[in-house]
Amino acid sequence: MFSFAAPWVFLLLPLPALVYFFALPHREKTTSIRIPFFRRVAQAAGVEPNSGSVIPVRSRLQTASVMLIWILLVLSLARPEQLGNPIVIEKSARDVVLALDISGSMDQRDFKSETGGPVQRLEAVKDVLKQFIAERDGDRMALIIFGTRAFIQAPFTEDLNSLNGFLDQTHVGMAGPNTALGDAIGLGIRTFESSEVDQRLMIVLSDGADTSSRMTPVNASAIAAEKNVVIYTIGVGDPNATGEDRVDLQALKDIADRTGGEYFFADDASALAQTYERIDQLNPRIVETQSYRPTNSLAHIPLAIALIVILISTTWFHFAQQRKGVVQ
Repeated sequence: MFSFAAPWVFLLLPLPALVYFFALPHREKTTSIRIPFFRRVAQAAGVEPNSGSVIPVRSRLQTASVMLIWILLVLSLARPEQLGNPIVIEKSARDVVLALDISGSMDQRDFKSETGGPVQRLEAVKDVLKQFIAERDGDRMALIIFGTRAFIQAPFTEDLNSLNGFLDQTHVGMAGPNTALGDAIGLGIRTFESSEVDQRLMIVLSDGADTSSRMTPVNASAIAAEKNVVIYTIGVGDPNATGEDRVDLQALKDIADRTGGEYFFADDASALAQTYERIDQLNPRIVETQSYRPTNSLAHIPLAIALIVILISTTWFHFAQQRKGVVQ
């Protein structure tokens, strides 16, 4: 597609004609020879002497060249450009924080894999989580791991392959043996401070009760609600266990309820995969669409043609003047 970036420049096309018809002519004084009997010659010729000037007359070729050069210059100033096909860019308007419990209890091998055999809790969670991350194309995601302390394993990024790489480097106990659930939520809230989107989603997965947080999970979830952060909690593990190995289902429910999210419990890989699918259904991805058309400037073409016309017309006029002098 062909267009002009500054079409209003075409209003300048009649400017030379306006100057030609309405501007005062340029006058120059030149030396001349005065003869004593000039008035007698004028009387004999029957004319009245008057001031005058010599107006040079252009040839038709010169006039056509000047008009063509002016049109080409105006055409170049209008900035002709060729438009390419529209390119549409979709950008997600959702940020997701994954908070993963890697306390000592995640080393238990009581999780059922897809084949039915026992598998380590963390390994089963990581396998399902990788698939979930791979399907979030366009989302910005961050990974928080927590045990006795909470840490940012990966800040917000759209490079989901690198996020899976950070997930592979996560092992049980690397953040301590206990469970700091409240601190993990608080760290997730601080992570969202750099977010500029409205849809903020935090997914918290834990298999134990909060035992080492400086901020209680209830207080952390209340702050999350004020910051418009929706938290979905997933409980894994054994709710009938004792001590730190017992997953606190009621606390996970309270956290989700306070922020407008939901609570889920998964006791095997299949249930965990269904949980992530349900979360995706409850929070469909919001997409911001931007489109643009690449442009290729063509302003140099009429400018180059104008230069060629100037060179040709100047050369022709020079040779014409020389030829006229030889004939005279």
